[in-house]
Amino acid sequence: MSAAIQDVIMLFGDSITQGAWTPGLNGYGEQLTHVYARKLDVLNRGLSGYNTDWATPAFKKTIATRQEQEYVPKIRLLTIWFGANDSCIWPSPQHVPLDKFAKNLKEWVDLVHSSKSEHYSPDTRIILITPPPVNTYQRRADLESREPARLLDRDFETTRKYADAVKGVAQEKGVAVTDVWTALWEAAGKVEPSLSRFMYDGLHLNAEGYEVMYKALLATVRQNYPELYYDNLPETFPPWLQHAEQVAQAND
Repeated sequence: MSAAIQDVIMLFGDSITQGAWTPGLNGYGEQLTHVYARKLDVLNRGLSGYNTDWATPAFKKTIATRQEQEYVPKIRLLTIWFGANDSCIWPSPQHVPLDKFAKNLKEWVDLVHSSKSEHYSPDTRIILITPPPVNTYQRRADLESREPARLLDRDFETTRKYADAVKGVAQEKGVAVTDVWTALWEAAGKVEPSLSRFMYDGLHLNAEGYEVMYKALLATVRQNYPELYYDNLPETFPPWLQHAEQVAQAND
């Protein structure tokens, strides 16, 4: 069993989080793991296909209770990235109504930050992340190419509403937000078909998409939680040169 020598960053989300270590995509999980090496461990808690209703029981299991916190690494930073599936068009089984989606996010924040919660963790910093825009042109083509063909399951304006809801929850709860929807929309010149530059199927991010997201996320950390920005954290173990210097001094 690994000793609890480093605290953690936990990435909680859907397939766009689960796939953040996919080889060749340069995902944000992979990049965070690199820059936080020997400082904070990065945990992948992505659940492909999940919406916030299905993820709620899993979320409660991923956050240690007060009694458990004494024995496990602390979650220093928690990112929550949902909405891409919740915003599916009804009657998709992944659809979660907008007000219920917002309610679920609020309950998750309260689970961590409310002093009445069994999982209360006041030192955990939270970043909510908006779902990316959907490229319906690319998404429709991808679904129609499948066997059997499927109908378009997402809508551009609907996804925008879910992104706005995430920002509203962040403001209400006093936590930070990374607005991936706007970052990608602006990077695409506010032209929906141009989002194909950042996605491989109209929904999931490619390497360029993850790069935009990663930079936006780091900017959020630096602005809102500068004590957790990777350049501001000490390493858990000293650099090897410190050991080399000690050897040299001992041999003098």
